[in-house]
Amino acid sequence: MNNTFSNSSQIGIANTFSELVNTDFKGEMNALCWFRELEGDFKEIAEKLQLKENITAVSSEDLLALQLSDQGNKAREIILNDLQLLTDFGASPSLNLLKCYERDHEFDFISTDVYSFHVDRSPIATDTFLCTYHGVASDIISNDQAEQKILIPEIRKKLKELHDESSEDFESFLEENYFDLHYQAKPNASPVNLGLRHLWRLAVDHPEQQVAACIHRAPVENEGENRLLLIC
Repeated sequence: MNNTFSNSSQIGIANTFSELVNTDFKGEMNALCWFRELEGDFKEIAEKLQLKENITAVSSEDLLALQLSDQGNKAREIILNDLQLLTDFGASPSLNLLKCYERDHEFDFISTDVYSFHVDRSPIATDTFLCTYHGVASDIISNDQAEQKILIPEIRKKLKELHDESSEDFESFLEENYFDLHYQAKPNASPVNLGLRHLWRLAVDHPEQQVAACIHRAPVENEGENRLLLIC
């Protein structure tokens, strides 16, 4: 067991998929990890899939069409099973081969792309599921180690200057432009890397949520290495 996960009050550990989806978030715990040590060559799959755009959706048919080694086939069976488990649960998982996400260069004082620490928001009760099979994995950070960017005085001042051109009220302006979803790590903060092949469930900001939404970010990709990522 990874002590970084098990020793964190933010992270709960599940031993099965059923535990992962049925355990309630509570207190400081807003991330659940189905911790897995899996056999299989996931790198082989990532390298044999064809990247068509910076983010390429991969279907089950695409996976089944690959000619793989025995270890590659083990990895494929695990991915297909994860997709089926989540689909049967009622989620809509997608498998992506990822070179990079689009960067936000609109403002020099605040970033709102997925490389920035952020929370997910939904109008309905839902969770974010995430698993990196190959490449660099995402990070999460505890809520007491991050500050909402819109509350940082110098950023808030510039946002108010930007808002002067808008007819809507300031809080609506922040929400409609997703500024309120983004966070900045405090000095000496210790983000937790989610690691490879563990299936994660992260708390989302929605009206029925009983805990703070989980703050997370996408990693900067390694040059020449595509990520293979399940998300929903």
